[in-house]
Amino acid sequence: MLGLDFWAKIFFQSSLKSIKYFVDDNFRSKVEPIEGSVLYSNLYIAVEHSGIYVGNGQISNIVVGSLLKGDSTVCLSEARNFTDSSFLGKKIYVSCDIHGQPVGDFDVADGAKNHVGEPSFYGLVFKNCHTFSRKCVNYSKESYLVNSIKPDFDVITELPTNFLFLKKAANYKINARKWLLWDWEQSNQKQPEPDWQEIQQQYKNQPLTPEYIEQLRQELEQTKEYQQEISDENIPKDILNKLQGFQQNLQNISDKYEQVKGFLATCPDAQFSYQQLQDCKIDFTALAKQLQNNSVIKDLARKMGRNYISEEKKKQAKIPTASKSEVHGTHRSDDVMRLLPSELINLEDETLETLFYARLLEQNLLTYELQGITFINGEEIEQQHKRTGPVVACLDTSGSMQGEPLLKAKALLFAIANILKQEQRSLHVILFGSSGELKEFQMLGAESLADLLQFLQQGFNGGTDFETPLKRAVDIIKAEKDYQKADILMISDGDCNLSDYFSAQLQGSKDQLNCMVYSVLCAGQRVKDNFSDEIVVL
Repeated sequence: MLGLDFWAKIFFQSSLKSIKYFVDDNFRSKVEPIEGSVLYSNLYIAVEHSGIYVGNGQISNIVVGSLLKGDSTVCLSEARNFTDSSFLGKKIYVSCDIHGQPVGDFDVADGAKNHVGEPSFYGLVFKNCHTFSRKCVNYSKESYLVNSIKPDFDVITELPTNFLFLKKAANYKINARKWLLWDWEQSNQKQPEPDWQEIQQQYKNQPLTPEYIEQLRQELEQTKEYQQEISDENIPKDILNKLQGFQQNLQNISDKYEQVKGFLATCPDAQFSYQQLQDCKIDFTALAKQLQNNSVIKDLARKMGRNYISEEKKKQAKIPTASKSEVHGTHRSDDVMRLLPSELINLEDETLETLFYARLLEQNLLTYELQGITFINGEEIEQQHKRTGPVVACLDTSGSMQGEPLLKAKALLFAIANILKQEQRSLHVILFGSSGELKEFQMLGAESLADLLQFLQQGFNGGTDFETPLKRAVDIIKAEKDYQKADILMISDGDCNLSDYFSAQLQGSKDQLNCMVYSVLCAGQRVKDNFSDEIVVL
């Protein structure tokens, strides 16, 4: 299954291309190539296809015979064949100078024609049509130092972003400063205007992963370059304003990431989007500091849950007759942590690397098969089935918790939620204040942590009643099937006094349900109370 970042990349590239193609098709001049012009079309949404125009309507380019085998041949194609797989339209981009006139070079055209008929290995990432086109561009004896630094063509040959470097090479060798469309069909059909608002909202709703931000910043730079390219052309003001708004949206997302990346690093699996974080009025810098400096959070999360095995019980455990570290043979899977060396060595070979990833997707890699059980107090517990239980968390949002204590509390709860989510454990959160004041949120495995963060912005800011949330927590454990093995987490400040009657009731429920209550103090001190099994002071 392809990752979210892959689909995000597809969206980005298709969005920016659609915007540029709309502007180029509707408001910019059309041109016809000359011999030695560099051409490209938007292919398969995420990539481009490039070639060299050699005259008489012919384009020298790589034609793929088998993508799986990487077989390809340099051929002469007509424009119709060159755009067969173009997802935007049939018009082809042509290298032009600063004035919008097509540029090319006879030496480039001759070199491209001389390669026709040559077989070649083809790869989508490294050795592709842009590598061939760039090789042909380098046949030009000219040089135009329009950039302050000459591109290092020997280095860029093997880089994945070949297309961008092809454009840089064309800039340097044949003075390609602009890219305009060739309407070889001479059609009157125009590209429809994209939904600018929807596109920008899609960017805002993507998870802020480092990979996403890297891609977004590439899009941002390309957008700025494109705006500079068309700055001297007669583009309608409203279109320029929309394009500027698109750029500003990318800039806002990039800036937001810089503000919150410390916080995001503490919860890498949270999948927060720009829109979600923008809606949260929280000091993320302070929250990140609390998360990073808190050494008890992980241990606390590990303890909570009915199937937790205490250190004392571990000491009593018998030596297992077998454990999951024992090798009992090999089998085929996608477990990269248990790969055989014979599979890993395929990554060293460029040709076999594709085969490795194909086997990975098919779950067909040779891996060690581990087996075993562990005996705890005479009971067999299969390691793969062993898991801790859910948590019901009660968070004090009374007036005394405002400020630093509440920030600590939110950091603690959020960090625990992040751990529980990774372990596919359920969390039920109860915000409480004075008598009768409750707000609840249930985070199951599929729920977003962003929703929890949004929920935690609520509170009561009044008095404190501990009995109401504890009673509600017990009722949840009794009534909800998913919480039958839950423990209770109480997050508050200072003293917490319960009536003797309620304390006795609570103890009876704890005994009946075999659950524990963990109390965390974000301010003040409490050595002991009449309901907590363990007290932690942050």
